[in-house]
Amino acid sequence: MRDVDENGLLQRIFARIDPGGMTILGVGDDAAVVRAPDGRFVVSTDVLVENHHFRRQWSTGYDVGWRAGVQNLADIAAMGAVPTAVVVALGLPRDLPVRWVEEFFLGLNQVCQDVGAAVVGGDLSGSPVVFASVTVHGDLQYRHPVVRSGARPGDVVAHAGNRGWSAAGLAVLSEGGEFQAGSAVARAVDLFLRPEAPVSCAVAAAESATSMMDVSDGLLRDATRIAEASSVGFVLQDPLNVWTDSTLGEVATFVGQEHSQGAAQATAQLPNLVHTWLLTGGEDHGFLATFPAGSKLPPHFMEIGRVVEQEVGQPRVHVEGVDTVGLHSGWDHFSS
Repeated sequence: MRDVDENGLLQRIFARIDPGGMTILGVGDDAAVVRAPDGRFVVSTDVLVENHHFRRQWSTGYDVGWRAGVQNLADIAAMGAVPTAVVVALGLPRDLPVRWVEEFFLGLNQVCQDVGAAVVGGDLSGSPVVFASVTVHGDLQYRHPVVRSGARPGDVVAHAGNRGWSAAGLAVLSEGGEFQAGSAVARAVDLFLRPEAPVSCAVAAAESATSMMDVSDGLLRDATRIAEASSVGFVLQDPLNVWTDSTLGEVATFVGQEHSQGAAQATAQLPNLVHTWLLTGGEDHGFLATFPAGSKLPPHFMEIGRVVEQEVGQPRVHVEGVDTVGLHSGWDHFSS
């Protein structure tokens, strides 16, 4: 970075982003102009900080740009809106390779293109570490926003997208060790570095969902947020009984063996590891939603529980057959 000036860097960035269909005036002026057809827009912002959210020894610039986009696009889709425009503020150390910044915008641009959004501007600054602050706007297309406070007793609780894979990938990277390309372990690492948010599924679900949110901090923590906002309780099924993808067990075996150096001990740890990932693992950016009882679930949503009246003295979220006392409650930026 010390060898390029800001204008030169901006030209490299501009060459790696594409205008979207909602952009009237994109990069190059003091501000962008974006269409808001129904007179409203949805806006959300999120931040990634080096060594807190990602490590450069694990993640390429493309990976970080991808993650920065996905986590923000998911927040917009969870409101039932279609993402339209993105602005990003980057803090860059002087010794950061320029290619890393170019790759960041290639990754960010790719996930935006996948949903029809566009990078329309931002800001650059020097910084002791890399940080990326991304703000996304969305179009409700004349629908009411889907909020957290709409769940009602009797509703079905459902989920779309991956669950537990990002946490499993983080565990693999933290433990180290060699793994085979194309294996479940490699898939977990890939989904930690580049999570896949089913944005179009969430937008489609907005037609019937009574509440919805992006699962970024773990199922238990985020389900509790909806339950509290709606003044209800959730009863969830044991995820090992409803989650059809059993290959997380292969990842747990790998992590357990790397950690314990013993196959027998690793096998004993499997249920707790997988439960921990499925119930408390964050950053998969799937969608948790509630739907009226008896309604047909939107494509790719799987029923995982029900909404009940909240009983005094009972936890907001109960998982059938699982003792959650020993599980941490999900990601918290200041205590995790």
